[in-house]
Amino acid sequence: MRKIIIAIDGFSSCGKSTMAKDLAKKLHYRYIDSGAMYRAVTFYFMSNNLDYTNREIVLIELPKIHIEFNLNTESKNSDTYLNGENVEEKIRGMNVSMHVSNVSTIKEVRQAMVALQKKMSKSKAIVMDGRDIGTAVFPDAELKIFMTANPEIRAQRRYKELQAKGEDVTMDEVKQNLAERDHIDSTRKESPLQQADDAIVLDNSHFSKEQQMDFVYNLVMEKKLMEDIQVNQLRFSDEQHDLV
Repeated sequence: MRKIIIAIDGFSSCGKSTMAKDLAKKLHYRYIDSGAMYRAVTFYFMSNNLDYTNREIVLIELPKIHIEFNLNTESKNSDTYLNGENVEEKIRGMNVSMHVSNVSTIKEVRQAMVALQKKMSKSKAIVMDGRDIGTAVFPDAELKIFMTANPEIRAQRRYKELQAKGEDVTMDEVKQNLAERDHIDSTRKESPLQQADDAIVLDNSHFSKEQQMDFVYNLVMEKKLMEDIQVNQLRFSDEQHDLV
């Protein structure tokens, strides 16, 4: 079957990354976490005490930021590396979460990350999740999925995740952070979060991980089959033309 690009967009704490990682493993595709890229940029500015609201500083510092994903042999997942350092755990904390949406609104940051994302996907066979993958990064992706869930359920998921990491945070703080990120992501001028016209919506409020995977995997198989049929039809049409 043909290799395709799968774009998964949606709100924070909808399980996009988990779904994308598991799907990539199942398909033997490459997984690219676009959100981790923006988190890495945010972590860079914060750890170096740099004012990301200052455009001159952003323009000076962006060329110094190098992000890549390397396979973690233990977890079998791709870890995020910033300038050669594994920052996978460091970028997932609440402190970065409080600033990442604001950093993501910066035009020059988005342009740099989108260019890098497109470069990473030249060979197709990738699953990428984020907020503008199906609209800005890969508008021609063969399969687009838009994930959402009840805000209360999303907050509970995020709270449990942070607690498991030992973060000292309250449920109210998590709810406020998610609401702020939703607002910033949906209203920013540069590539706002929005559902692509041809995206398939997955509300996973009451779906188990297994149910979600079955739903998405079936969509992938249908799309890959249709792509194969279309290619064969074109090939047959060309052969018939050559015979005339």
